[in-house]
Amino acid sequence: MYLRVTRRTNKDGSVVEYLQLAHNVRREGSPHPHVQVIHNFGRKDRVDPEALRRLAHSLRRLEVGDADAELGVERSRPLGGAHVLQHLWEQLGIAQQLRELLQEREFESDVERVLFALVANRCLAPSSKLGACEWVAQDVVIQGLEQLEVQQAYRAMDFLLENQAEVQERVFFQVAEFLRLEVDLIFFDTTSSYFEIEGEDEEEGLRRFGYSRDGRPDRAQVAIGLAVTKEGIPVRCWVFPGNTADASTVEQVKQDLHGWKLDKVVLVADRGMSSKENLQLLRQDGGHYIIGERMRSGVPVVEEALSRPGRYHRLKDNLEVKEVVVGSGRKQQRYVICRNPEEAERDRARRELLLQELEQALLELDQTAIHQRRACALRISRRFGKYVRQLPDGRLALNRAVVLREERLDGKYLIHASDRRLSTEEVALGYRQLLQVERGWRDLKQEFELRPMFHRKEDRIRAHVLLCFLGLLLIRVAENRTQQTWPCMRRELQRLVLVDLSGPAGHVSQTSRPTPSQTQLFEALQIPSPLRVWSTSSSGKPQAA
Repeated sequence: MYLRVTRRTNKDGSVVEYLQLAHNVRREGSPHPHVQVIHNFGRKDRVDPEALRRLAHSLRRLEVGDADAELGVERSRPLGGAHVLQHLWEQLGIAQQLRELLQEREFESDVERVLFALVANRCLAPSSKLGACEWVAQDVVIQGLEQLEVQQAYRAMDFLLENQAEVQERVFFQVAEFLRLEVDLIFFDTTSSYFEIEGEDEEEGLRRFGYSRDGRPDRAQVAIGLAVTKEGIPVRCWVFPGNTADASTVEQVKQDLHGWKLDKVVLVADRGMSSKENLQLLRQDGGHYIIGERMRSGVPVVEEALSRPGRYHRLKDNLEVKEVVVGSGRKQQRYVICRNPEEAERDRARRELLLQELEQALLELDQTAIHQRRACALRISRRFGKYVRQLPDGRLALNRAVVLREERLDGKYLIHASDRRLSTEEVALGYRQLLQVERGWRDLKQEFELRPMFHRKEDRIRAHVLLCFLGLLLIRVAENRTQQTWPCMRRELQRLVLVDLSGPAGHVSQTSRPTPSQTQLFEALQIPSPLRVWSTSSSGKPQAA
């Protein structure tokens, strides 16, 4: 086994040399040996030839033909997922930004490596911080990190939190430049994440009772805000006390984006943010908004917009839109009414079934009795209550006026837009892209297991959310490049493993051969395949190749 040098002459006359690991084999019927290339190392000027010669010498001692060098499998660990995340981590400049921030700090452990390991853990096998330490030691290959202690993890999280604003800003602008992101539209929404504890923090604490989007009003929670681009790339995250109303988060978001010189972007948000004060705030410093409106709010200007006649025109994806301008002069406001005919038919069918149940319940109701329990239950029911009215004689009947009002809203939603330069189509489709944030919430809660949380200290809670945010950034970039979902990629990548072999002659670590599907993923992600031979030694103690 030896190193072989090949040469190629370019059109300009320059010569490029390449290094290969090769050995000679004899073929039946041929008197001359033939060269068999085991591995291509690439250009000679980009590798260390001496290190490769030592590798070839070590591998020669481990050849299968040597009976004394019989190898046994010590263990195998998944490599593919961490390999992809590591290259994305480097490509997006996250590692570089963390190293720059760490230059003036002295830690016994490599904090950048620890933070990457914690982020990779959320992406590949979410667990507690203690579980992540065991995962690093036994179940994954993290370059530059063989062991992880739980106190190292907590110290790294503390450092991340101390620098959270600068880390998020540096990473965003690095990613925006690298991916050439368009940030003319930024989508923002909030969710909640609960804790497995009893009670809540003091008045100034994060863990508070509030409206739970997870259906757990019995648990204290925090509110989390997330901003993403129209491609779904995360921009920034926020953590608020669990009893924070959606509308009250806008001021903090606007202030932080102002600090990043993102004043003139169009912020896209759901109807929970549409208070008058928020709309004024969003228009400050040249900013604009596309924001949903509550159609059942009873606000006169909304009622006027919905009652305006006009023709819908059809866009793509089964969407019809109509622009409505309400008011005049400086008080003029622009609305876009969107209608999905298929959704309208589903709304109609659901309501008919509900009304059939209600009419049957009213027929079975003994309305001669006063203060009957079943009658009271119908009036306060979340399903039936709004369709029930009480007649002057005390009897209950179907409220036909409400039925007609609901029919008018079937399959519709209302958007308020402040930027006149945006077309009706841009407003409607831009608002629909708010689903990118909802998709982010789904991934954070299901794939990253954001909740339930078990942290008690406020700092650790914020750091935990930030680790999940960085993981979401990595997988969104991977999904956009491959047009595959992260769960599908993760399953395929984790089948690429690193096998540790050892015997009397020494130790070698080698990766399994990439499948065609794995190779396609590496090409789509613009990252190289892992080295075939990972490490080797002749003393039983592995060393990096």
